[in-house]
Amino acid sequence: MADNRCVVYQGPNEVTVEDIGYPKLEVPEYVANNMGYRSTAAPHGVILRIVSTNICGSDQHMVRGRTSAPQGQTLGHEITGEVIELGDDVQFIKEGDLCSVPFNIACGRCRNCKERKTGICLNVNPERPGSAYGYVDMGGWPGGQADYVMVPFADFNLLPFPDKDQAMEKILDLTMLSDIFPTGYHGCVTAGVTQGSTVYIAGAGPVGLAAAHSAQLLGAAVVIVGDLQQERLEQARSFGCEAIDISEHAALEDQIAEILGVPEVDCTVDAVGFEASAPGPDAEEEPATVMNQAMAITRAGGAIGIPGLYVTEDPGASDEQAQYGMLSLNLGLGWAMSHAFYTGQCPVLKYNRELMMSIWHDRAQIARAVNATVIPLDDAPQGYKEFDSGVAKKFVLDPHGDLQDASRA
Repeated sequence: MADNRCVVYQGPNEVTVEDIGYPKLEVPEYVANNMGYRSTAAPHGVILRIVSTNICGSDQHMVRGRTSAPQGQTLGHEITGEVIELGDDVQFIKEGDLCSVPFNIACGRCRNCKERKTGICLNVNPERPGSAYGYVDMGGWPGGQADYVMVPFADFNLLPFPDKDQAMEKILDLTMLSDIFPTGYHGCVTAGVTQGSTVYIAGAGPVGLAAAHSAQLLGAAVVIVGDLQQERLEQARSFGCEAIDISEHAALEDQIAEILGVPEVDCTVDAVGFEASAPGPDAEEEPATVMNQAMAITRAGGAIGIPGLYVTEDPGASDEQAQYGMLSLNLGLGWAMSHAFYTGQCPVLKYNRELMMSIWHDRAQIARAVNATVIPLDDAPQGYKEFDSGVAKKFVLDPHGDLQDASRA
C-alpha cells in the first residue's frame, strides 16, 4: 500500500510532513457515530491521487496557534486530484477524472445543501453546521495537503474538468477553484459588486487578491486594496488595482478620497478576518478594526462581504473577550448606515463551475493575480514560514511532481 504523506500541525509555528496512512472509503468514526450514520462505510466516496493542494491563510491561523487545533491536526482543504478508486455507489464520477474538490464537505441531502448553502451542511460535522478537510472543529476529516485523500459524497461534491490534458495546461488557475477564487468571488457578490462599482478590499493576501480579481470580473470601475505589506500591495497593482498602505498616518477615508474624490466606496470586502491590525505606523493587533473601518467607508445602504475568517476561540488574542470571538464592533454606525453584512464559509459549489469556465475560456487569470508558486510537498514547512512572513505568493504543493511544467502564462 502506498504511503500517504500529509502536513501535520505540531504546535505553534511548527508543521511536519508525516505518513498518515493510505485513505480508506470510510468516514471518520466520530462523524458516523455522532451524526447517526448506519456505519463508517463510504460507498458514496472516492479516493483521489492529489495533483495540487494549496497552503491557505486559514491554515496559517491554526499554525500560528490562534485556534484550538490540537497537536496532530492534519492540514489542507484546497485539493485538486485524479480519481483512482470509486465507491460502489458512485454513479457519475469516473476513474481517471481530474476534479476540483470544494473545501466544504457537503452531503447533498440536507436542507441547506438543497438550498445551495453547502458551507453549512447539516450532516457532516457533529459540532456545528459546516465542515472542511483538515481543519479544527470541522468534523475530524483528514487533511488534503497530502498524497491521497478520500472525498465523500463524490457525485455531489466533485467538479470534474472537461478535458484532463487541457486542465493540466491551466492547472495553476484551476487549483484555485477549491477555495480562494470562489471565496473571493463570494465576498464580492455578497458585497454587491457589479458593473461600475467602487470597491475596497481589506487585505492583499491570496483571498484578498482573489477578491480583487473577482471584482474586476464582475465589472467594478475601481478596485482598491489595502494592506500593511508592500510586496502584497505591489502584487495588487500588478493587475490593475489601486493600493493603499494602511500603515500610513492618513485615515483610510482620506486615502480613498484621494483616489475616488469621495471618502467612501460602494462595496467593501473583508479578506482579513480576526488577526487584523489597527491602522497606522505602529499598528498593533485589533481584531475588530477591519469591520469598523468597513462601516466607516461603505456608502449608506451598501453591503460588506466578509470572507475573512472569524473564530469562536482564539487563545492567542490579547483581549480576553476576543479569545471567545466577542469583538468591539461599532454596530450602531452600521445600523444607522443601513449596511448589510454577509458572513460565513463560501458555498463553493454555488460558484465553482462558472469560475472554471471563466478560466477555461481565458477570462480569468487567477494564478497570475495571486502569484501561484509551486513547491514540493516536503517543502511545506518552509512554505508556511515564508507565507507567514507576508510574501506575495500563493503556495501550491506538488505531491507527485505533476506540476513541474505548470505555467502561469
